[in-house]
Amino acid sequence: MFPISDSDLQTRSRPYVNVTIIILCALAFVYELVIGDLEQSILFFKFGVIPNELVHGISYMEWQTPLGDFNIETPVSNWTTMFTSMFLHGDWLHFGVNMLFLWVFGDNVEDRFGHFRYLLFYLAAGVAATWLQIAVDTTSTVPTIGASGAIAGVLGAYLLLFPFSRVRTAVIFFFIIFVRIPAIILLGFWFLLQFFSGIGTLGLASQGGGVAYWAHIGGFLFGIIVVIIYKLAIGQGIWPGGPGRGPTGDPETPVYWRGRRL
Repeated sequence: MFPISDSDLQTRSRPYVNVTIIILCALAFVYELVIGDLEQSILFFKFGVIPNELVHGISYMEWQTPLGDFNIETPVSNWTTMFTSMFLHGDWLHFGVNMLFLWVFGDNVEDRFGHFRYLLFYLAAGVAATWLQIAVDTTSTVPTIGASGAIAGVLGAYLLLFPFSRVRTAVIFFFIIFVRIPAIILLGFWFLLQFFSGIGTLGLASQGGGVAYWAHIGGFLFGIIVVIIYKLAIGQGIWPGGPGRGPTGDPETPVYWRGRRL
């Protein structure tokens, strides 16, 4: 299932931060395509998160390949890679799906948080997601890259802010159909898929690549926790009153775009 739009919602401001993040990811991806496969792999080792480096301080200076030895020393602090890794993607599908989800869900979350606080939230979600992925296997030498963890944080926040928003979704099953699915169902199903897929990866060899499911889980839970803490702090109910209604049930006061900014 691929989300296309959430036309139920209206925003009060332009999503400058969200669009900027997408542009930066796109520029980084174009650069990856230009430099070729070998240099791309070196780029991932230099600017991706390598758990064994970050946790145990083990620095990988060289990468031995049939084509020769290559310097892969990270030119920045290993801690900095927690941020640089968020702008790198492995292939077209990885990049395209991430940017699609960010485009559909990020603008409304930014509208509710405000631009600067959305940027801080996005980066913090990415860091939280990375740490849960690292905790699963602290000895892994495989670079972790991608914006998925930070975007998962956006999805978690969206779930509590706009659970009844109907998301236009392309469902592919032998043929493509377009349906409008409530966010609580779409994102709930997405999270369960990540969770059970993550359970399935436990105990597997750390040297293999694949999808960082635990980063998705960590980011999503972080987004939910942030919204819960905020709502409790201001005395607001954690769950909205209902689809198309404000906190008092008034259908003329849509809760989605007239709520308080975070």
